Amino acid sequence: MTRTAIIACLLAGGLAAAAAADDTWPRFRGSNAGVAGDDPRLPDSWSPRENVAWTADVPGLGWSSPVVWNDHVFVTSVVSAGVEAPPRPGLYLPGAVLEVSAAPHRWMLYDFDLETGALRWQLELHRAPPAQPKHLKNSYASETPVTDGERVYAYFGNVGLFAVDMSGKLVWSKRLGPFKTRNGWGTGASPALHGRRVYVVNDNDEQSFLAAFDATTGDELWRVNRDEGTNWTTPFVWENSMRTEIVVAGTTRVRSYDLAGRVLWELAGMSSITIPTPFERHGLLFVSSGYVGDPLRPTYAIRPGGVGDLTLPAGQTNSEFVAWSLPAIASYNPTPLVYGDYLYTLLDRGFLTCHDAKTGREIYGRQRIAADAGAFTASLWAYNGKLFALSEDGDTYVIQAGPEFKVLGKNPLDEMTLATPAVAGGGLVVRTKSRLYRVVRPPGR
Repeated sequence: MTRTAIIACLLAGGLAAAAAADDTWPRFRGSNAGVAGDDPRLPDSWSPRENVAWTADVPGLGWSSPVVWNDHVFVTSVVSAGVEAPPRPGLYLPGAVLEVSAAPHRWMLYDFDLETGALRWQLELHRAPPAQPKHLKNSYASETPVTDGERVYAYFGNVGLFAVDMSGKLVWSKRLGPFKTRNGWGTGASPALHGRRVYVVNDNDEQSFLAAFDATTGDELWRVNRDEGTNWTTPFVWENSMRTEIVVAGTTRVRSYDLAGRVLWELAGMSSITIPTPFERHGLLFVSSGYVGDPLRPTYAIRPGGVGDLTLPAGQTNSEFVAWSLPAIASYNPTPLVYGDYLYTLLDRGFLTCHDAKTGREIYGRQRIAADAGAFTASLWAYNGKLFALSEDGDTYVIQAGPEFKVLGKNPLDEMTLATPAVAGGGLVVRTKSRLYRVVRPPGR
């Protein structure tokens, strides 16, 4: 084989490996904290009639994000046999906790074909009237499933954890709950998968806990109680330069656990409700909590290796293990995004901020995305030098990445959505209130 041929083979192998990695989006915000690999096939403009490869109806209601493994798109939903009040977008909905429905509900897992949108299979995981109320904007299927390509693990905070193989066969199930939540708002923390373990956090108003389950058998390996009330943050397994730890944000404290459930370190100083998911970039752990009614809405960038109490003294913004912190930049619902050297924070009221991810230095302060943008719950995602912000009204704003704020476009889908999309296989999978959209860039553009 000639040297040119060898180089060509190596390049082809590298491209194949990259393509394989881009064929999966296995959990909430994907494998890279919302950042997808650059790919000329990925779209930057769409509408219900433009650049849509297919659409598929999703029965019932669920705000879980779609996850993708090769040609499988998994999504959960709960289908009521009765007539339920539809969700409404908006920042505040006073008195919007629904009475518990007496109608039977079906907790469902769906598998759609990525290329065609055809429903490959559907599986009913649970059937009963709901055991707890929920907020009008919430759903009974707000937890995003996770998959390793062998099984998909679906968790519903007031029902339990289910393992299903790729052909749609239930492998095992573990009943968990129901639990009372703050003001009857419901649940929303997604499971985390690492090695052969599934980790579940359920912060509620009865007894909050973190638990580890054997992914093969469903056996509960351990459970630790948490001194927390209701929160909605997803656990993050942080594989850093020193060890692997399970990081769970909370109202009382951020806590890091070892793989046996023992607390490694903790940090106080969060807002009174915690929703964003911790994540890692540039060797730092980013943790934030931004309930809109609190003056304290902090973001922390944490170095590996901490032990004990990392809480900062009053007036101090960094320490040996806290690289930097800012007291009032965090969002309430959306998880921030680090893309390149910059930390972007999407605020629920439709503003974007940008800071240096390594130092916390402000690059630009609050910039309004659009005068009519409404509220935002879905988290940012990024590729090809662009940020994407999806509003509750179903409009995705395309924003230039980098130190200068500039809105490049607006892509409407004309239906409410709270779910963060998946990016895989050269396209985008967007979930609205009733449908899935597969969005692609047409060939030659």
